[in-house]
Amino acid sequence: MPEPSPAAVDVVLPCLNEAAALPWVLARIPPHWRAIVVDNGSSDGSADIAGAHGATVVHEPRRGFGAACDTGLRAATADIVCFCDCDASLDPGLLPALVREVALGRAELALGRRRPTGRGVWPVHARVGNLALSRMVRSRTGLRLRDLGPMRAARREALLGLGLTDRRSGYPLEMVVRAADAGWRVRETDVPYLPRAGRSKVTGTWRGTWQAVRDMRAVLALQPPVPDRRNVP
Repeated sequence: MPEPSPAAVDVVLPCLNEAAALPWVLARIPPHWRAIVVDNGSSDGSADIAGAHGATVVHEPRRGFGAACDTGLRAATADIVCFCDCDASLDPGLLPALVREVALGRAELALGRRRPTGRGVWPVHARVGNLALSRMVRSRTGLRLRDLGPMRAARREALLGLGLTDRRSGYPLEMVVRAADAGWRVRETDVPYLPRAGRSKVTGTWRGTWQAVRDMRAVLALQPPVPDRRNVP
């Protein structure tokens, strides 16, 4: 299977007050790929900065990471869609390695496994929580993942077919769970995890952390779809 043409990839970048990080992030988008910045109610001029740097800007007034991701996915038109945080903690220039896994048929969902570049980049409580979550995902789906990071790639129509419903912090987890339920091959590729610009909306506050835990518990409680055996001989 051939690798994707340069114009066949859209990159969805959920954005809430990321003015400081956007110029660096958008400069790292691979040439000829389209950056779709989904402004989720920024008050720091993020949308204007994104537009000035050549991104396609769409607005999602409903607050929530999942809401922004879903709006970006529906705004995309490319066969393959990538997702990446917009806070400069992940380098979009590394996305081609994930896209290659999907384009060559080695995976239906490619994930970037975050590898911290220094002490303090990834807070201990966040790393412990991610490890525990990975173990719960293994128990629920059988997938032996080491990270559930936000950098990922998959085919647009297939993602829409998963019918994801979470519109807050559980969206990335629901994508993995539903992909496993659908029998997708999920592969991880190591990516450097850099110091982010600003404070995390999830692990940077107690409220964000509590909401994320609640959302993810709800996702893990989802049952696999019941197979339709009416036409099975």
